[in-house]
Amino acid sequence: MHAPVLVLKDSLKREQGSKVQHANIHASKAVADIIRTTLGPRSMLKMLLDASGGIVVTNDGNAILRELDLAHPAAKSMIELSRTQDEEVGDGTTSVIVLAGEMLHVAEAFIDKNYHPTVICRAYNRALEDAIAALDKIAIQIDVNDRATMLSLVKSCIGTKFTGQFGDLIADLAIDATSTVGVDLGQGVREVDIKKYIKVEKVPGGQLEDSKVLKGVMFNKDVVAPGKMKRRIVNPRIILLDCPLEYKKGENQTNAELVKEDDWEVLLKMEEEYIQNLCAQILKFKPDLVITEKGLSDLASHYLSKAGVTAIRRLRKTDNNRVAKASGAVIVNRPDELQESDVGVGAGLFEVRKIGDEFFAFIVDCKEPKACTVLLRGASKDLLNEVERNLQDAMSVARNILKNPKLVPGGGATEMTVSAALKQKSSSIEGIEKWPYEAAAVAFEAIPRTLAQNCGVNVIRTMTALQGKHANGENAWVGIDGNSGAIVDMKERKIWDAYNVKAQTFKTAIEAASMLLRIDDIVSGIKKKQAPGAGPTPSKPKVEEEGDADNEQMLPE
Repeated sequence: MHAPVLVLKDSLKREQGSKVQHANIHASKAVADIIRTTLGPRSMLKMLLDASGGIVVTNDGNAILRELDLAHPAAKSMIELSRTQDEEVGDGTTSVIVLAGEMLHVAEAFIDKNYHPTVICRAYNRALEDAIAALDKIAIQIDVNDRATMLSLVKSCIGTKFTGQFGDLIADLAIDATSTVGVDLGQGVREVDIKKYIKVEKVPGGQLEDSKVLKGVMFNKDVVAPGKMKRRIVNPRIILLDCPLEYKKGENQTNAELVKEDDWEVLLKMEEEYIQNLCAQILKFKPDLVITEKGLSDLASHYLSKAGVTAIRRLRKTDNNRVAKASGAVIVNRPDELQESDVGVGAGLFEVRKIGDEFFAFIVDCKEPKACTVLLRGASKDLLNEVERNLQDAMSVARNILKNPKLVPGGGATEMTVSAALKQKSSSIEGIEKWPYEAAAVAFEAIPRTLAQNCGVNVIRTMTALQGKHANGENAWVGIDGNSGAIVDMKERKIWDAYNVKAQTFKTAIEAASMLLRIDDIVSGIKKKQAPGAGPTPSKPKVEEEGDADNEQMLPE
């Protein structure tokens, strides 16, 4: 008797679910369409207006999506994909969105035919496993010490960026910087911490060709007492502190009652002696340069300059860590616990130079710097910001190669190879999953197709020719030259991609598409009621009446 009602409810639920899935697919596709034109070397740039009225000109997928303010939750989760990709491998932020958008787009036909999303996701996950297996087949190992190979790899990865025209320069900077801070952890594992130990200093003025990687660090500080302290020291002995060299002040409010007039003198004398002792403990080790993260009083400055010691105060903690890594010094919390081993003697030169209107302190010519600064010069701030974004991508690529030295072909060749391999395999898949699996294989072609679109060539003709080359699972290295749109061998043109980046792109895109397909309802959470007294206006006291105790209704007084 109830069966028809149940069936009706079930079909209504299914209808509601497919509506939500359609909405999600369209929102995701809209995000992919926004940045589709920024893929490849002949890509377009986007001009963004940020909240403060500033202008950002870029073709970095992540930088563009970061500035977007989208209301749809599915669109927001797509933006999150690009951020994840950027943090994980630092490149492929546009590819991952385009691929995820395409995976969802091809799934729409199956949702219309009432396929269950779980079936589609199963097929997608199977396709992902086979895609990674196909990647492993075509990946080739490289020698990270071969600089020419490393250079051509980094160049091909940033060839799609705005600074592609200065490819050699940016690639050189990236490789120098990452190989400087790389640390061998043993058993063939290398740790390269870009965020912590590589600082990019942008100084407007000069030409981009003047940019360089310093064998050491630089920071925007001058000495405490210019004129009294030396601004250039060769082979300095460096002491780094994490404590103030000034008399401790009381917290908030401190009252001291002085009975006799002489007590004031005694108090001042005690302060002076305290600072003199601090300086004496430091001067025992005959430093040439003292750097502290905290304050440094005039009196301490006097004692240090009298002893011919240069001092710098209020340095950022991150900068201090880099100085420690570059010079071999240890950051000390208490001057009385200083030891000879804490003094940094690895730096060859300390110098303060004036660039433009500002003073910069350089600690360079270090023996074995495990931290470095990249000094970028350029015509304007906008240009420098874009160069920095491209440099970050280049350094991430260099880091990925140092960690996992495997390459796959670029220019859409990898995606075409994977697509051809999946199409071949789909014939052996039985059951309902066969068609979504085939659709996933077709979706991989979105990357070479978008590249062809952005080159301005005939897309259908180019894609047909490319599919013909890849049809029998051969010619794995044939792809599209992003500049001319011609079909060429990637090995000859030296257009490569890092294996890590490609694998991460496929995983992130397919897993995200599966997650969005599984959503069958979007519910808006209700705002919690404010507790009495928590709001901006004080609420009236409430009185509970006997009759209302069961209903838990509160009546005003």
